[in-house]
Amino acid sequence: MLRRLEIRDMLLIDRLDLEFRPGLNVLTGETGAGKSILLDSLGFVLGWKGRADIVRRGAGRGEVVALFELAPDHPVRAILDEAGLPGGDELILRCVKPADGRRSSFVNDRRVSGDVLRALSETLVELHGQQDDRGLLNPRGHRALLDAFGGLDPARAQTRAAWTAQREAARAREAAQSRLDALRAEEEYLRHAVDELDRLDPQPGEDAGLDGRRRAMQAAERIRDDVARAAALLGGDGAEGAMSEAMRWLDGVTADADEALEAPLAALNRAMIELGEAQSGVDRALDAMRFDPGELETAEERLFAIRALARKHDVAPDELGGFADTLRDRLSALDAGVTGLADLAAAEDAAQAAYDAAAGSLSAARATAAGGLDTAVAAELAPLKLDRAQFSTLIAPAEPGPDGRDAVAFTVATNPGAPAGPLDRIASGGELSRFLLALKVCLAGQGGSVTMIFDEIDRGVGGATADAVGRRLAALAADGQVLVVTHSPQVAARAAHHWRVAKQVENGDTVSTVAALGDAGRVDEIARMLAGDSITDEARAAARALLEG
Repeated sequence: MLRRLEIRDMLLIDRLDLEFRPGLNVLTGETGAGKSILLDSLGFVLGWKGRADIVRRGAGRGEVVALFELAPDHPVRAILDEAGLPGGDELILRCVKPADGRRSSFVNDRRVSGDVLRALSETLVELHGQQDDRGLLNPRGHRALLDAFGGLDPARAQTRAAWTAQREAARAREAAQSRLDALRAEEEYLRHAVDELDRLDPQPGEDAGLDGRRRAMQAAERIRDDVARAAALLGGDGAEGAMSEAMRWLDGVTADADEALEAPLAALNRAMIELGEAQSGVDRALDAMRFDPGELETAEERLFAIRALARKHDVAPDELGGFADTLRDRLSALDAGVTGLADLAAAEDAAQAAYDAAAGSLSAARATAAGGLDTAVAAELAPLKLDRAQFSTLIAPAEPGPDGRDAVAFTVATNPGAPAGPLDRIASGGELSRFLLALKVCLAGQGGSVTMIFDEIDRGVGGATADAVGRRLAALAADGQVLVVTHSPQVAARAAHHWRVAKQVENGDTVSTVAALGDAGRVDEIARMLAGDSITDEARAAARALLEG
């Protein structure tokens, strides 16, 4: 609800502070007094498109501040939270524009973009008038208005849930199909690679083991002949035989050598023991160097095969086993993919059927609601002197989406037999205003806590019709807030709060002023609206009668 509007140096207004209230707030005044300036200023702070030369002539900048009071469940709170802006029970919008610059907008003292400001304004204010392109004349909002009128939120929520489930099922099936297609594209490679790896069956650590064995056999092949020659020189035909022969000769003469040969013989005995150990070690080395030449060839072939396969698949030799497991898993996924894809396709079909059922039920409910809305609007048109006109809610097929598969448009035919068409193309200015009012009355309660503004919506009507307009505006404002710019005394008489806009010259400058009217002031203003500049007693009496009626 709009509670306060402060305007500084905008068009013909130098300084103006207005306190608005719940109920029907009416702004009256002579033509050209500046009533539209108030709406221009409000639109300025709300981020609406408007005239570029809005700053008052001679002023350095213009500024407008609007204070809104927010209900606990007002949708503005969610927008503020999403935008990271401070919240509370009050919302303060401020917009500043230098005379030669661009405007800057602030929400609760935080600078905001035009997108955020417009998102807020759409939940704060509804403007209805003969050039209404933000409210009921915008066909993009007709479906939501029909759903709200028919109380179809549960059916629409069910349709949205079914749409989400159908899209998720379709995405799951498409992803599975994509994965299966990719696997099928490499199926031949997978089966060949797995067969090749299975036949070779490389084991972890096998590469290092084969390489070590191969190096050992290659080394043995190079040195075994030399080691064998050394073994021969150490054996019976070599050092061992010579030392044994020497010991035999010395042993035969030791007794005659007066103990002179005992030490040499002891040394030879020790040398024979060391020689025996050396000979045993060389023999063991020779045994270790014995291998089948075919074994070296076999080891080399397997080693080269493992390394070639590792290079082929760009993995380390020890990773070939794990790589083979990965390829087997992909083959298993390929084999299982056909069955899984069939299951996902069945799930998608079921989700599509559920969406079709929900959307069909919503379409049927919309058709019923459309009939109810048409009847309700028709009942409102007669008192507004539009009893020959026909209002129709047209429902046509549309592309399926989260809100169903219906396009909704409000159409009118102003005379029997005349073709129906969009509101703003068929109805004249006065008729359009009354159509909008009738429709808004029928949709009362569907706008939430929005402030409704009607800009001269009563233009071109008078008498009983203007009285009917006033009564309906008052009914709309009973549980909310309605601002009306009007020239109709019958409408002004229904106001809960009345302001008079006037234009005057101060110090050579033309300025607009706004004054809140009390009971006496309202009588004079309505009398002026009835009789013109010369207010007679009869006009005042007629004004009192309107106010009392």
